[in-house]
Amino acid sequence: MENVNKILHHTKYKSLLEELNELEKDREFCNHTLEHFLDVARIAYIKVLEEGLNYNKEVIYSIALLHDIGRVLQYNKGIDHNEGSGIIADELLKETSFNKEEKDQIIKAIKEHRKESEDKLSKIIYESDKLSRNCFNCNAYKNCYWGEEKKNKIIKL
Repeated sequence: MENVNKILHHTKYKSLLEELNELEKDREFCNHTLEHFLDVARIAYIKVLEEGLNYNKEVIYSIALLHDIGRVLQYNKGIDHNEGSGIIADELLKETSFNKEEKDQIIKAIKEHRKESEDKLSKIIYESDKLSRNCFNCNAYKNCYWGEEKKNKIIKL
């Protein structure tokens, strides 16, 4: 997990994570914390294992760590967070030993994590992102902007 830890301990990543936590400190709805990122990674990796797919664990964890970090750009500059996360990922991935194909795979899945995609890995990240939310235990359930069909009302995989 060398590349994942390079991202996790990168000065810019840590600074953005801290800024994101500050920007969302009064947010009523789900926050985008490191715990959320790791939940997405773990769920995605479980899905990959259960489906017998051959995706690199470090790629999955890197996508998850970076998929919502662009919310800082969304809050500060109005850039959609999936695009902002792709911009940040592109910069941080230069500090890793991922090859070009892996970097492209990571950025694609980050940019597509908000929609159902034809790309299997992007689809897994999309589903894992949604499954990571415990709507059934959320204080903001009634006020949430997610439609009823999107909310997790039971534990599932």
